[in-house]
Amino acid sequence: MGWKGLVATVWSLFALAAGTFPAHAEPEKCPRMVAQSPMPKLWRAAFRPVAAEAAEVRLTFIGHSTFLIESPKGVTIATDYNDYVRPRTVPMVATMNRAHDTHYTNNPDPGIAHVLRGWNPDGGQAQHEVTLDDVWIRNVPTNIRYGSTTLYDGNSMFVFEVAGLCIAHLGHLHHLLTADHLEALGRIDVVLAPVDGSYTLDIEGMVETLKAINAPLIIPMHYFSEWGLDRFLSRLGRDYEITRSASATVLLSREKLPGKPTVLVLPGR
Repeated sequence: MGWKGLVATVWSLFALAAGTFPAHAEPEKCPRMVAQSPMPKLWRAAFRPVAAEAAEVRLTFIGHSTFLIESPKGVTIATDYNDYVRPRTVPMVATMNRAHDTHYTNNPDPGIAHVLRGWNPDGGQAQHEVTLDDVWIRNVPTNIRYGSTTLYDGNSMFVFEVAGLCIAHLGHLHHLLTADHLEALGRIDVVLAPVDGSYTLDIEGMVETLKAINAPLIIPMHYFSEWGLDRFLSRLGRDYEITRSASATVLLSREKLPGKPTVLVLPGR
């Protein structure tokens, strides 16, 4: 039995002991670290921008498509790291997409230990799998369009598993996801989703994508005006709770995921 089978078996035993699986926790997905984490509880909770506890992930919306993710053990990650929008501290890991120069840089800070580009400069798929302390990072390649040209596997979505929580950054997604993409993503708890409705997927395409991923929490990014954000919220508000935070930072954990699919809007810095 491989490690995936072992994790699924352990998770199944937990679920059998409890009598049921949580509605959003499929046992065969989010594979790597979940067996090391306590069995998740399903309950509604307020999102609290306060000091992190042992099993909480600190997520800060820096702006555009850049988030700072901080693990309980202090691993720091900046998504779509670029020359214009950066966290104040130098992260240990930087992920990038090459859709535009606001999503990558050719000159990352030399203090960054791991620079993970969502494309392979030599062609073919980028392949990343990095474990740092309590964080596991991997990528799922996607296609990207330049005008009428499609670059296959030219970008990536990145998945961060930390404290048993699976966070997916969809990057500059240009197309609907296939069954293979969804299988590669696995169980996702939090989606960082581009919602501009034009440069990436249109609104209906993004709604279809988010429903296919079926994560309990969605955090919008990559929008250019309040009007654009409100247009997305108005559409998704038919099926999701809408919550706005006064703080750009939120603490997340498996135990505190919302019971109903929720969109959480964080103000960018």
